[in-house]
Amino acid sequence: MKIQHIAAAIGLTLALVASGCSKKKEESKSQTPTPQAPAAQLDPAALSAFGALPAAFPADGKPDGEAVVALGRMLYYDTRLSKNQELSCNSCHQLDHYGVDNAATSTGHKGQKGSRNSPTVYNAAGHLAQFWDGRAADVEAQAKGPVLNPAEMAMPDEHAVVAVLESVPGYRDAFAAAFPGDDDPITYDNMAAAIGAFERRLVTPSRWDQAAAGNIAVLTAEEQKGFQTFVDTGCPTCHTGPLFGGQMYQKAGLVEAWPNQTDLGRFDVTKSDADRMIFKVPSLRNVDKTGPYFHDGSVTDLSQAVRMMARYQLGKQLDDGQVKALVAFLDSLTGELPKGYIEAPALPPSGPETPGPDPT
Repeated sequence: MKIQHIAAAIGLTLALVASGCSKKKEESKSQTPTPQAPAAQLDPAALSAFGALPAAFPADGKPDGEAVVALGRMLYYDTRLSKNQELSCNSCHQLDHYGVDNAATSTGHKGQKGSRNSPTVYNAAGHLAQFWDGRAADVEAQAKGPVLNPAEMAMPDEHAVVAVLESVPGYRDAFAAAFPGDDDPITYDNMAAAIGAFERRLVTPSRWDQAAAGNIAVLTAEEQKGFQTFVDTGCPTCHTGPLFGGQMYQKAGLVEAWPNQTDLGRFDVTKSDADRMIFKVPSLRNVDKTGPYFHDGSVTDLSQAVRMMARYQLGKQLDDGQVKALVAFLDSLTGELPKGYIEAPALPPSGPETPGPDPT
């Protein structure tokens, strides 16, 4: 896939730069007031150009009924889908921690470490593809990968997974309810479809969404300043749309060579030289909660990550005030966790034929 630097894709930034500043003058005979930075006067159209999050990310042809979602929730939390029965989807993508484990790389089977940072599962169903290199088309395809990855959940093959599910009486009933038209509802594909259905509703609206709908007052003066700095700096070249990213691929080190050249990104998938150091642009939703940052999890401080993005992607050096404002704006993208929806469910008990953990 040939990646273009899509500056033209952000035609919307032309609408975003319109801002003015006003300052209320205060008079006092006893003292001179300390000057305060004026709040940016943001055009509501500028904010709405990015848009607000939808309530969910449904997809044509994908099951989304309540029974399949309930099944997907159980599977998401079930450690029996791992070889040693210690790991679940939630181990690396912890739903009560904004969908991450806050580790540089996650720990898998027998303490093995992954090679890339585990991205958040929240709002991920709205991305153009899954994984840093985009090797999975959607969340359903993504759900199949870690279960069979020998460094992650390490199940030997699809048949072993299906055998576990078929051995649990409660799952036989749950799969039948979720996929009533299937003669043989317990399949590896249906397992992934159920997990995907659950993930498609993992959405975290924030104060930003209220602002995008016209209620700019929910943003502080510093956050408004940060949004304008975000636009003026050129960040929307890649971080655009309701997710502020997730919609394109881009080269890590577009202007200046990225420090870590070990991981070549999409090149490992396509073997095309044009894809060297190309990665999916991450979403900035909840970014202040989802560090460490970048595909290698090499940066723990959000301010440092902001400076690196400006330098290596845009060729700009930001001053402390700009960084402070940008970080403040990014805080407005932190949403509320859907606590009721993500509450860990009671899992169906194992049957007499359910395999035990295999630590080897």
